Amino acid sequence: MNTRIMWKLMGELSRLRRHENWSRHQLVATQADRLHRLREFAYARSPFYQRFHKGLTDHPLGELPVLTKAQLMESFDELVTDRAVRLEDLRAHLAGDNDGRRYLNRYWVNATSGSSGEPGIFLFDEKEWVMVLASFARAHEWAGVRVSLTHRMKMASIASVSPWHMSAQVGATLKSRWMPALRMAASEPVPQLVSRLNAWQPEMLVAYASMARILAEEQLAERLQIHPHLVFTSSEVLTDATRRRAQAAWGHPPFNQYGATEVGDLAAEHDICRRMHLFEDLIFVEIVDDENRPVPPGEFGAKLLVTSLFGRTLPLVRYELNDRVRLAPEPSPCRLPFAVLDGIQGRTEDMLQLAAVGGGTIGIQPLVVHRIMDILPISGWQVVRSAPDELTVLLSGLRDGLAEMTIAERLRGALAAAGAVAPRVAILRVEAIPQGGSGKTTLIQNYQPPGPISTQAEGSQR
Repeated sequence: MNTRIMWKLMGELSRLRRHENWSRHQLVATQADRLHRLREFAYARSPFYQRFHKGLTDHPLGELPVLTKAQLMESFDELVTDRAVRLEDLRAHLAGDNDGRRYLNRYWVNATSGSSGEPGIFLFDEKEWVMVLASFARAHEWAGVRVSLTHRMKMASIASVSPWHMSAQVGATLKSRWMPALRMAASEPVPQLVSRLNAWQPEMLVAYASMARILAEEQLAERLQIHPHLVFTSSEVLTDATRRRAQAAWGHPPFNQYGATEVGDLAAEHDICRRMHLFEDLIFVEIVDDENRPVPPGEFGAKLLVTSLFGRTLPLVRYELNDRVRLAPEPSPCRLPFAVLDGIQGRTEDMLQLAAVGGGTIGIQPLVVHRIMDILPISGWQVVRSAPDELTVLLSGLRDGLAEMTIAERLRGALAAAGAVAPRVAILRVEAIPQGGSGKTTLIQNYQPPGPISTQAEGSQR
């Protein structure tokens, strides 16, 4: 644990706590000032933004072009504001035996998994990294745990253990006598996870949402016997079914976090209102449709445009995240100045693209599928578009003798009601739901798998 960074984190958290007492007017004014300073810095230091925003430097944010991950990676060396940084060197750094050490002895480097395309690489200097740490720590404080040097809490995390995964680096930075941590790969066999958790007895459990569901089932089956005071979920859509199973297992519902490798945590639930608030003092968020037009509160957007108000090394201005989220139309009763995020449906890529009744294709909102699958007596599920007119539904831990034909017909009916030509539905019982390379589980897959559907996720035997 770096003591200097810890002290800086404590100072930053103290400042962020004061922001919770701001008025909405104070928040908006501060956002505008920080956005102005960010753009001035980017125009002075980044050749990419000098070209990308040419003729637009005095225009409102909403008139600027959208930055995609592909554009960022293609123009990385011009976009970064430190001329000593080179993408080729960064890739060599990631590929080397560095065990998560800093690039150029200065920068923390994070990489995305590339599950939706080319992997992205993002780097942070010490000041920026402290802000990332503060975003994660704020989520813990909002759950009722005040972060301090005197409060000790044992933590267990089940996620990715790649040294370049953001959560792994955050955990490594904060690991200390203050927060002893057990970090396990979500791809480890479940019996092994259960054994290690039983021995560790964490007071705080942090896991992918799908893994929280699996562990809750293990707790209810009395194979897992832990009693965490707090449970956090992240990185995947937290379904109502998972929330209910976690509450049944540990006596209290999990707290959900919404984060991204590019900027850290974007939002978290607050214990007073149990609603998810955006960290608008750290980021500026635009929820837009496919044409990058703003959508009103109460409606899901096609994507999210994020501007990091603290990022300077790799400035992100209107950076595109393909997540479908929705703002609440009304303010929260807890009186925080931050907007409420009241719905997360995952990535746009998670929408099922099916033949429409009136011709052409229709994108089916994930909520249509969740309404059917989340109420089933199962421990896990995944819906795969295995052919243009066929879905394969993977089910694990099916209970109560529910007929497979009934499940298929319920799903076909819901899709037809949403305007799709009802596809064929094949039900497949599996030992465990397959996971991606980082241990995440994609609930809806809108593509043809390259090979046969696996009935057993590697490393996830139960």
